[in-house]
Amino acid sequence: MSIVENSLNDAFNVLSSFIKNKKNIESIEAAGEKMVKSIKAGGKIIACGNGGSLCDATHFCEELTGRFRHDRKSIPAISINDPSHITCVGNDYGFDYIFSKYVEGHGNNGDILFAISTSGNSSNVINAVKEAKSKGMFVVSMTGKDGGILATLSDIDINVPWNKYSDRIQEIHIKVIHILVELIEKGLGMA
Repeated sequence: MSIVENSLNDAFNVLSSFIKNKKNIESIEAAGEKMVKSIKAGGKIIACGNGGSLCDATHFCEELTGRFRHDRKSIPAISINDPSHITCVGNDYGFDYIFSKYVEGHGNNGDILFAISTSGNSSNVINAVKEAKSKGMFVVSMTGKDGGILATLSDIDINVPWNKYSDRIQEIHIKVIHILVELIEKGLGMA
C-alpha cells in the first residue's frame, strides 16, 4: 500500500472508531446545546489551543463571527490568538499563563471556554480552564489520547482516543468544529 492509501485508511479507521462510540455523539450534541444556551443568554465563546489547536480554535471562531454556509448575523466568539497579548503575557508571566490572563480579562460568568489540546496536558490550556471555572464559565474541551488532565477538569470533553500522531486527532477535531457550528446556527434559528 502507498503512503497515500495508508494515510487515508488510518484517517478512515480513526473516524469510524470515533463515530461508533455513542458517548462522542452525545458529548458533541451536549456541547452544542450549552453553547447555544450561553449565546442566547448574552454570553460568548472564548477558544484556545496551541499550534494546530490554536488554528482550530481560530477556525471555529471565524466560522461563528463570519460566515459558515449561509449569510447570517455574527455569533460572539473570540480565539485567543492576539500576538501582542501572547508575547506580553509570555514575557511578563510565562507561557503557561497566555490563555488564563486573557480569560481573566474577558471571560464572564455564563460564557463558554472552548479548550483544545491533543494531549490534554497543555499547562497553558489547563490554567485557562482553572481561571474559567473560577469565573463561573462552562468548559467544553476537545482532547486526544486519554484526555489528560484537561478531560478531568472540563464540563464536557470530546475525546479522540488515538495514541499515535496528533494529526489524526486534529482531523476529527475539525469535523467536530464544523458540526458544532451547524448545531449553534440551528439552535439560534440561523440555519
